[in-house]
Amino acid sequence: MDKISKFNVVHRYERRALLVAINCVGSLAIFFFGYDQGMMGSVNVSIDYAVNVMKFGHVAPNSTQVVVDNTLLQGGITSVYYLGCLVGCLLGGWIAEKVGRIKVIALGSIWGVFGASLQCSAQNSDWMICARLINGIGTGMLNVIVPVWSTETAPHTSRGMFVSIEFFLNIFGVVVAYWLGFGCSYVGGGYSPFVWRFPVAFQILPLLFLFAIVWFFPESPRWLVKVGREDEARYILGRLRGETGNDDLAEAEFQDIRNVAELEKKSGKLNSYFHMLWDVMPKAIGGGSSGALHIGRRVQLVIWLQILQEWIGIAGVTIYANDIFSQAGYSGQKARWISGVNDITYMFSTLIAIFTLDRLGRRVSLYWGAIVMGVSMFLAGGLSRGAVNNPEKAAQYGAAGAAFTFIFTAGFGATWLTIPWLYPAEIFPLQIRAKGNAWGVVGWCIGNGWTVLLLPTMFAHIHEKVFYIFGAVNFFTLPIVWAFYPESNQRTLEEMDLLFASNSWWNWDAETNFARLREENPELVQAAQRGASVVDPETGVRRKSVRGPSLVPGQRDESPTDSDEKPDVQLKN
Repeated sequence: MDKISKFNVVHRYERRALLVAINCVGSLAIFFFGYDQGMMGSVNVSIDYAVNVMKFGHVAPNSTQVVVDNTLLQGGITSVYYLGCLVGCLLGGWIAEKVGRIKVIALGSIWGVFGASLQCSAQNSDWMICARLINGIGTGMLNVIVPVWSTETAPHTSRGMFVSIEFFLNIFGVVVAYWLGFGCSYVGGGYSPFVWRFPVAFQILPLLFLFAIVWFFPESPRWLVKVGREDEARYILGRLRGETGNDDLAEAEFQDIRNVAELEKKSGKLNSYFHMLWDVMPKAIGGGSSGALHIGRRVQLVIWLQILQEWIGIAGVTIYANDIFSQAGYSGQKARWISGVNDITYMFSTLIAIFTLDRLGRRVSLYWGAIVMGVSMFLAGGLSRGAVNNPEKAAQYGAAGAAFTFIFTAGFGATWLTIPWLYPAEIFPLQIRAKGNAWGVVGWCIGNGWTVLLLPTMFAHIHEKVFYIFGAVNFFTLPIVWAFYPESNQRTLEEMDLLFASNSWWNWDAETNFARLREENPELVQAAQRGASVVDPETGVRRKSVRGPSLVPGQRDESPTDSDEKPDVQLKN
C-alpha cells in the first residue's frame, strides 16, 4: 500500500498483534490523562505550592499538614483544567473529522507538553490557572479521540475489553502520580518546591514519547472510508481482521462501513455541534434535522452519563482522598499513605471490566456498580459520623469507613470508570463519531469541573453528609439507565443507527424497533449476521437482486443491488 508509510506498523503486524499495538499507544495517552488527574491530589497538599506560591492555605502548628483557607481558590485552580478539557474536546472532535485520528493524537500530546511546561514553572495562582487551562485543552483532544480510534479498529465482540485495558493504564497513571508525589513529599522536609514541580514536569516524558511514535500507527479504517480513501481502509481493515483465512470477513465489514457511510451522508444536517445539540428540540423550532438517526438524543445520553459518573462520587474520592480519610480519623502522612493504597485497589479493580464488560454488557455492569457504590457511600458516611460521635471508638469506625471507601473505588473501577467513555465512542454515526464523542467529554468536563469546584466547600460545611449525596445519586442512576440507555454490547458500530432509529426515547421501544429493522435491512449489518446479508461473510461476494424495505414503514427499495451498487435505504422520519 503505497499511500501508507513503509515504517507503519500495519505492514508488520496483523490481527491481535496489531490491535495490541494500537491499544498500547491508546493506553499511553490515557495514562497521561490519569496521571494529570491524580497529580493534583499530591500537589494540593504540598507546602510550597499551597502556602508560598498559590497562597490558599497555611501550615498547621507543629506539623507539615496544609490547612486550606481559601477553598474557592483551591477548587478553582483544580477545576479550570476541566474548562480547558471542554474546549479541547470540541476542538479535537472538529479537527479529527477533517484530518483524522492520528494527527489529533499528535496535536493533543504536543499541546499537553506546552501546558505541563507552563504548570511546572508557575510563579503564582494566575499563572497556574492559565497553565491548567492550556494543559486541559491538550487532555481534551486526547480524551475525545483515543476511545474513538480504539473502538473503530477493535472487533465489535471485544471493544469493551480493549477500552478497559486502556483505562487500566489510566488508573495506573493515577497511582504513579500519587506515589511519586508521596515520595517527593519527603524532599526538603516537605518544604522544597521540588515536592510539586517535579511531579508536574514528569508528565512531559510520556507525552513526548506519544508524539514520537503515533505517526507509525494506522489511521482508523472507518475515517478513511468516510473521506473516500477506500483502498487504504480496505488494506488496514484486512490487516486488523487478519489476511490469512479471514479476508472475506474483513471485506464484509468493509462493505458494511461503506454502506452505512453512504447512508449517513444522505441523512440530515449532522456536521455542526449546534445541529447535533439542537437536534433534540421539536421540528417546529428547527430541531430533528437528523431524522431517524436521532443525533440529539444520543448527545443527551452521553452528556448525562458522564455527568452522573462524576456525581456518584469518584471525583471526590480521587482528588480529595486525603480529606476523606482525615474525616475517617486518619491524619497527616498516614491519610496520604492510605489514599495511595486506595488508588492501587482502584487500578486492579479495572481488570474486572476487561473480563466482564463484553460478557455482562454495559447496562448490567452499570447496575451492579451503582448498587455496590451506593451502599458503600451511605455506610462510609454513617461510619464517619460514628467516629465523630464516639471519639473513644474513632479508630474502629474510621477503619470501617475507610474500608467502604475502598469498596466504592473498586466498584467504580470495575464498571462506571470505562462505560461512560466507551458508550459515546460506540453509538454515534461514522460521519460525526469524533464530534459525538466530544459531547461525551463535554459532559465529563461539566460533571468533573462542577464537583471539583464545589467539593472543598461541601466537605468544609456538611462533612460526611457529602457521602449521602453520592450514595443517593448512585441509586438515582438505576432507573435512568434502565429506561433510556439501549445496550451497545456485541453490536457493530454500523448497527447503532438501527438501534437509535425509534422515535421513542424509551429503551424497550428502541430494542423492539431495532429487532424489526435488523431483520428488514440485513445489508446494513452483514458482519454481525453471518449468512443473512447482501455481502456473504463466508465468501465476501455481494448477493444480487436483493430487495428490502427502507427504515420507513411502507417504503421499499425495489432496485436490485450488485457488487458495485450501494443499497438505497434511507433513515428518516
